[in-house]
Amino acid sequence: MLVFEGREPHLMGDDKSDVLQGTLDLMVLKSLETMGPLNGYAIARRIEQVSADALTLNQGTIYPALVRLQQRGWIRAEWGTSDNNRRAKFYSLTRAGKKQLAVETVKWERISATIARLFEPSR
Repeated sequence: MLVFEGREPHLMGDDKSDVLQGTLDLMVLKSLETMGPLNGYAIARRIEQVSADALTLNQGTIYPALVRLQQRGWIRAEWGTSDNNRRAKFYSLTRAGKKQLAVETVKWERISATIARLFEPSR
């Protein structure tokens, strides 16, 4: 049996797309820049909303990313109260996170432009 990253491979065209490796951090940072402080659930829903539900993020996906970003010093977390009056961590960008977002945005633009060129008709 062939396994990729602990799971069986799947066919392209599944109903929900997997997040490309490395892009989740960029999407989280951009969501926090755009929306301001959010809890993990709200960050996941924002990414799903912007993707027109092409992406689905669960706790097993979003929370390890938030821990990783916090350990790198790109986001900070503070306890607060969610919309439904529950205690929740709210994440916000740090100064280092804003700088990293700029770096990652340039990388993403370069990569996406390269991929777009691969799909251009041959000349």
